[in-house]
Amino acid sequence: MAYRTIKSNTGSHTAGVDNQTIADFKFKDKDQFIQEIREDLKRFSPQPVRRVEIPKANGKMRPLGIPTMRDRLIQQMFLQILNPICEAKFYNHSYGFRENRSTHHAIARSMYLINWSKCHYVVDVDIQGFFDNVNHAKLLHQLYSIGIKDRRVLAIIGKMLKAPVAQVGVLDKGVPQGAVLSPLLANVVLNDLDHWIESQWEKFPSRYPYKYSGDRFSALREKSNLKEMYIVRYADDFKIFTKDHKQAWKIYHAVKGYLKNQLKLDVSPEKSKVTNLRRRKSEFLGFEIQAIPKKKKFVANTHVSKKKQKIIREQLLQQLKKLQKSPSVKNVLHYNAYILGIQQYFGIATSVNIDFSKIAYSLLQTSFNRLKKVSRYEVPHSPPPIYKKFYKGHSRTFKINGIYLYPLADIQWRIAYCFSQNLCNFTKEGRALRHQKLKGSISAEIQKLLSRSGDASLEYLDNRISRYSMQNGKCLVSGLFLEAGEVHCHHILPRSMGGTDDFNNLTVVHHSIHILIHAKETQTIKNYLRQFQLTKGQLKKLNQYREKCNLPEIYLTEE
Repeated sequence: MAYRTIKSNTGSHTAGVDNQTIADFKFKDKDQFIQEIREDLKRFSPQPVRRVEIPKANGKMRPLGIPTMRDRLIQQMFLQILNPICEAKFYNHSYGFRENRSTHHAIARSMYLINWSKCHYVVDVDIQGFFDNVNHAKLLHQLYSIGIKDRRVLAIIGKMLKAPVAQVGVLDKGVPQGAVLSPLLANVVLNDLDHWIESQWEKFPSRYPYKYSGDRFSALREKSNLKEMYIVRYADDFKIFTKDHKQAWKIYHAVKGYLKNQLKLDVSPEKSKVTNLRRRKSEFLGFEIQAIPKKKKFVANTHVSKKKQKIIREQLLQQLKKLQKSPSVKNVLHYNAYILGIQQYFGIATSVNIDFSKIAYSLLQTSFNRLKKVSRYEVPHSPPPIYKKFYKGHSRTFKINGIYLYPLADIQWRIAYCFSQNLCNFTKEGRALRHQKLKGSISAEIQKLLSRSGDASLEYLDNRISRYSMQNGKCLVSGLFLEAGEVHCHHILPRSMGGTDDFNNLTVVHHSIHILIHAKETQTIKNYLRQFQLTKGQLKKLNQYREKCNLPEIYLTEE
């Protein structure tokens, strides 16, 4: 499973200090591979981490630590076991680096607190160099407290944290950004902060009787001087919502002290502040949030942040320059992919149509000047299905190489839904909710397939699962749903003729169909044709595979 997960990540082609990528593991024998990892864990010593710096939006550089492929696989194995244990203890409204949760859920929660809880003051606390300043001893103690009791595991994690950085040396604090285990460890560090803030209001017990859970808050408001506060966190970026300016500053100083005294983390005073959302906007995850008057109350209003608008405009300008120089299909598709991506991300901003219209208008003249010789500007006529799925088709746009550019301004706001706390990969009810749109049988059969490995290469085992999932568990010839015991993975170009275990050279079929593809005896062919009663279309597909194997075509008359 670790191999599959690492391979599906684009970073699997990035080498560490040993110059190995995931491709160096694909021909290994499975049992030998597992034995090697087990031996490594007995005397584990992390290999040096490669240091790479990437530019940040503010012009500074962010250091990334890239472990070797072996260490990444081991970290992924640890993550798969530690994640369910930690998830059970994590705070409900922490959304960063957690399965099924996203930035959209964090924004939805923030809007809920403004609209329904009437929390119009927000405390911004910026942790100074969070990933570079995590205290190792404190982190290991937090892991033990959260439920990681195996001292061998803690010892290996401790060694991972102390892994030497190439050309830098061993660091006595910090979690390397870029490591597989780092996001989980970051959430473990700040989980204490989440629950401490929760204990100050949301989980504070009331001595007064109340009938419903919501009434407890009413009792606390009437009978106590507690500061009402709610935290919304995405990784190390978090906001604390409250109702009063004076309380907000008290919360700020309390959180600053907690971070310093309990977690050994410093706060950046220049970037930390208290904002009255009725007067000013607050930036969060690329959005600007504000409380604006509507009738007799204040409601949440969100925009694409000014910084992000500037970045989007600059990137679109670069895309237009590429299209002017080379109006190829590849560049057109790349442009459309970018447009669709930013529309999907920022589509929950209540004023997204206004913001994107401004960007589109500011680039209109530039677009005309750069694309007038390589395109036609028109209302789309008979656009492809994917275009009609996302756009109304009433707006004029450029057509290059027969492909319409996706219009930036043609976007409609969509509701940001809060995260359902019942959704969880580690409970029976949570999995049912997660996979309600998928066939449960597919998930069950995949689990069975994972245990049917044989002596095949890791690449083959991985691509077989991917093919089965992509085909929705159906045989590509007969269309029948396949249980694990019926699944055969056919090499389109046989290995004996130079075929590989590459994803594009594999297809999943029923085991009897697989026999038909390779059958040479007339009686064998007749027996299996009688079993399936293939249609002309299905037989045509079967014969296409036989042709790749240099075998003669099968005719229905042979029945």
